[in-house]
Amino acid sequence: MQSPNWPVHTGDVSFWYQDIGGLPSPRPSLEGDTEADVCIVGAGYTGLWTAYYLKKAKPELNIVMVEAEFAGFGASGRNGGWLTGTFAWNQERYLTTGDAAGVWAMVDAMSGSVDEIVRLAEAEGIDADIHRTSELLVATNPGQLVRLKEELQQRRQWGEADRVRELSEQEAKARVQIPGALGAMEIGNVARIQPAKLVQGLAKVVEQLGVRIAESTRVTRLEAGRAVTDRGTVTAPIILRATEGFTATLDGSKRDWLPLNSAQIVTEPLSEEVWAQIGWDGREIVGDFANAYCYCQRTREGRIAVGSRGLPYRLGSKLDHRGTPDSVTIRNLMQILHRHFPAASKARVDHAWCGVLGVPRDWCATVGLDPKTGIGWAGGYVGVGVSTSNLAGRTLCDLTLGRDTDLTRLPWVNRRVRRWEPEPLRWLGVRGMHVLLNSADRHEAKGGPKPSRLALLGYWLAGH
Repeated sequence: MQSPNWPVHTGDVSFWYQDIGGLPSPRPSLEGDTEADVCIVGAGYTGLWTAYYLKKAKPELNIVMVEAEFAGFGASGRNGGWLTGTFAWNQERYLTTGDAAGVWAMVDAMSGSVDEIVRLAEAEGIDADIHRTSELLVATNPGQLVRLKEELQQRRQWGEADRVRELSEQEAKARVQIPGALGAMEIGNVARIQPAKLVQGLAKVVEQLGVRIAESTRVTRLEAGRAVTDRGTVTAPIILRATEGFTATLDGSKRDWLPLNSAQIVTEPLSEEVWAQIGWDGREIVGDFANAYCYCQRTREGRIAVGSRGLPYRLGSKLDHRGTPDSVTIRNLMQILHRHFPAASKARVDHAWCGVLGVPRDWCATVGLDPKTGIGWAGGYVGVGVSTSNLAGRTLCDLTLGRDTDLTRLPWVNRRVRRWEPEPLRWLGVRGMHVLLNSADRHEAKGGPKPSRLALLGYWLAGH
């Protein structure tokens, strides 16, 4: 028997679309073969930002976007609404394709993407519930507190000293009442957004600029000068792949980026009495230092949205069905909600959904363009794509136009990594990581003074 506050809705892509009145009306599909100056595959944040900046720089460009479902169907319309201006990365790994100055430049460029997105949304009249705030990552046991201090040092080392600071137990609890909090790391210059509002608003702006978005048009194969779809072939000298977690659906790309699952729930709007117990008046985006981390936001209308890893990975890089999560994942998310926000334990959960994020073999995002084939790409954001996609779109614009800029010289540009192992090895590796990280969290919850070594083994197993 399910709990009385079990989700009212599951799947249907995400709650964010229910929040704006349902899924968007479909755009026409591609009708036979066509030609373009630039073909962009995938109409999520990455593809739309790229198209926007290209059209602004060179309005006469004929740009055709092809999308298997509808604009914003993937992670762009399902994410946790965190506009952070940071990478999900191990900074040292970028030293293989650059130097320390280049990595510092990446940090600076990434931080600037927050202001750029806010500026653009205001200029283009996109209402995406953007609320400037800070990010709070809370430590709830001694092992997590050690990780907090390590990450604080790492961020300061790589150019974020002005953005981050440590909060004491009292300071953290004054911001949001999370039981057991021992402290927190605060990261400045971030924002909360409503993901579907941002991606749908951006798609309308791009269309108004003259970009054609062909929906329900599934690309099956990319080759030099051609994007082959189930509705015809787009011929263009530049083909840009912006498919993130759906990259594995393309012929020959099943092992390029692994589609890792993440899932979310959202409560009904909470009463003022409940909010008085929780605090959270600054509407910060909130997470924790658990190995199986969570990410939360207080929404525009006073709901709590909670996300975390779901069923981690499906054998053969298979995808979910339109955002429908499994029952075990829903229970885990509800446990996180009740543990971190016990005042909301009786609240009804209105929606549960899931999606995939793209993970390269070294867990580091890349952007690039092969001048020989004219095929470009961007992605592998490992869950922080709202801001990273904007920087990627600006970079792809410069690469497409042949510009030599500060962005095209950053160390993530044209960086190549090895592919994931064939099945069942990658399934075993990712599932093994998931088991070890959860085991580490259970061990750390008992109050030991140090982080569990099981987590290190889990990260090593999957190459994190």
